[in-house]
Amino acid sequence: MKAELVSHAFAPVYDQNSRILVLGTMPSPASRQNGFYYSHPRNRFWPVVAHLLGEPLPATPEEKRSLLLRRGIALWDVLASCTIAGAEDSSIRQPVANDLRPIFQAAPIAAVFTTGGKAHQLYRRYCLPRTGVEDIQLPSTSPANCRVDTQELLDAYGRMLDYLETKGEMYG
Repeated sequence: MKAELVSHAFAPVYDQNSRILVLGTMPSPASRQNGFYYSHPRNRFWPVVAHLLGEPLPATPEEKRSLLLRRGIALWDVLASCTIAGAEDSSIRQPVANDLRPIFQAAPIAAVFTTGGKAHQLYRRYCLPRTGVEDIQLPSTSPANCRVDTQELLDAYGRMLDYLETKGEMYG
């Protein structure tokens, strides 16, 4: 697959009630085509998050956005643009980071989670110096990460609940 210059085409999801920030690397071709995060049909992000939160699996971008905001989760990507071949994080060249400061200024973010090794590496290199907030690396939910089973994902992503449950009125 040939590498191409890709610019992030959609906005972050957050509001003044967001307690955690979840960052991927760059939207996949399926996500870019659908205009929303983790849109590949075999990506396990939405099933894992919905299960952990005891919510029905959201189907549409509107349902996904509503779930995130209702439960205090901000979602974006580390990169604003890069050269990438398909969805292969290992092919990323010429990364340009998103400016995460508007999210931190608008919301009481208690923790940052990065989804996968490349998101973690890029966050630490380009974003951590600006935010000053260490990230917690989670495994990628990509179908390419088949060595991590669903139970391992649930166990790892369950760490998000520690930061979300501090806002008691959300879980009454």
